[in-house]
Amino acid sequence: MSDLSMMLETTGVLAGAGGLGYAKVRAPGVYWSLVGLPVTWGRFTITYRSTMDVCGLTVQPSRLRAFLARNVARREVLPVPPRVRRVRGTSTGLRVTLRLPAGLEPADLMAASERLRHAWGVHSVTIAETKPGYVELRMTGYDVLRRVRMPRRARPADLAVPVALREDGTAFVRDYRKVPMALTLGANNSGKSVYQRNLIKGLAELPVGLVGIDCKRGVEQSAYAPRLSALVTTPDEAASLLDVLVTEMESRFDLLSAHGVSDMWELPEHLRPVPIVVLVDEVAELFLISSKKDEERRERIVTALIRLAQMARAVGIYLEVCGQRFGSELGKGATMLRAQLTGRVVHRVNDKQTAEMGLADVAPDAVMAAGLIPAERPGTAVAADSSGGWAKIRTPHTSRDEVTAACRRFAHLVPDLPALTPFRPHVPAVAPVAGPSLVKPRPVTD
Repeated sequence: MSDLSMMLETTGVLAGAGGLGYAKVRAPGVYWSLVGLPVTWGRFTITYRSTMDVCGLTVQPSRLRAFLARNVARREVLPVPPRVRRVRGTSTGLRVTLRLPAGLEPADLMAASERLRHAWGVHSVTIAETKPGYVELRMTGYDVLRRVRMPRRARPADLAVPVALREDGTAFVRDYRKVPMALTLGANNSGKSVYQRNLIKGLAELPVGLVGIDCKRGVEQSAYAPRLSALVTTPDEAASLLDVLVTEMESRFDLLSAHGVSDMWELPEHLRPVPIVVLVDEVAELFLISSKKDEERRERIVTALIRLAQMARAVGIYLEVCGQRFGSELGKGATMLRAQLTGRVVHRVNDKQTAEMGLADVAPDAVMAAGLIPAERPGTAVAADSSGGWAKIRTPHTSRDEVTAACRRFAHLVPDLPALTPFRPHVPAVAPVAGPSLVKPRPVTD
């Protein structure tokens, strides 16, 4: 009987170990909740002070503190690490709120993030400043970008569209109120188009005007015609549309001037113009010329784009520019336009120079990370802005048919913009698209 009992216990232990091993590979979130979180929390608690000291994230105590420790507490005077204010476990990692002592800044912890990652045995460590003197240390227990699952609360709202997942498990949100103009770069099959699909799908649900410029004869954006206020598919048409957008911008500035405000959002809601997002696919096609007679058209396009990028934010016109490369080789005005596009998303690129075009002027530290994106991880990118911060993200796979279905569902939200009526795309009659499952994103798997 005792032998049978021992065999059953051994079998149970082996089955449990095997189940945990399977969960670690196939269900890392489950493994993290059962094993990884308590182990990491314990390791962090036990080794926190020594780890901070070894990583150079401590400061010398004040004279008063040293005097009290030496003469009242009768103990050794130790360097002071950031004070732990809160520790919170999540489904993907561990969040720690730290109060920085005088002499430390968030950049010090950012520089030591790799050392902290190895010390506590987690997949990644990122630092986010929450308020002056406080930072949140975000530890991710496993590779959340291996299989992308967007947070359930991530929904489009108020010109903010969650389009990808950050490596710390939070949603990467494209917020046009905070970052009005953006540039997306990436090689073929890097996931650049999927990023734009997620963006269009989210914007389709919002009360905004969508303007498409797709000089690849509309092969990508023509399917989204039911939700577009305007669509052009040739450089000549793009030049005319951009001229109209500049005129619309100027008329909106006249409206602001008449009411004594400097921003569209300061107007009463009933007077506020509809926001417009201009989606430019493959921007290089707008800059290239094949003969001398095309130079005038190119100048019109470049001038209009630069004017919109410089001034249109205040009147609710936003640029979303996409391309494979975007540098000085495109000609006069390219570098000046790029400087106005403060939001940057760089997918896998073919050379270091392309990564530098997108990131070197806003987040130099991110250039190396962009160059290390593997080809078998489509949708992975580095996102940065002029604040200097950056993060690795991955976009969930969304098919063209899913975005098309979403555009048909929300076709009634197309705003009345008389200036864009000549460019309104023809929408062919199609059978109704049934079933919300058609617009439900599927997670990306390796």
